[in-house]
Amino acid sequence: MARVSADAASARPPRAPRPPRTLVQKLAPIVLGFESIVVFLAGLTVFGLKTLPPGIPQWWGIVGGGVVGLACLVVAGMITKPWAITAGWVIQAIIAVAAVLVPAILLVVVIFGGMWGYATIMGARLDARRPAGPTTETQTESE
Repeated sequence: MARVSADAASARPPRAPRPPRTLVQKLAPIVLGFESIVVFLAGLTVFGLKTLPPGIPQWWGIVGGGVVGLACLVVAGMITKPWAITAGWVIQAIIAVAAVLVPAILLVVVIFGGMWGYATIMGARLDARRPAGPTTETQTESE
């Protein structure tokens, strides 16, 4: 039985190689991945400091941090889509608005917003300088 499945697996055509990822597509998910952790912790801070306006349950701070953190991870995973960079900028703006609740979140905005801007703007500039021909560097399985 195992021999039949091994023969069927070898009969499948090989998968086409993925196109090489750009520098932006390599750097942006790293920034968003780490930012997701910090954003969730910022949500816990909003909850712990009870900074939400009266009438809004304080546990919404945790929910908000979790949702924005999850959005960071989703956009990081979909970074090859054309809308993903714009979505990343929207996430940066949402985090900046959260600084109204806890001014210390401005530090997160400055650090991660700066890294996001550098990854997307300078990464695109460096990608534009890259020659269009085939690369001679070896690709790893993760690329």
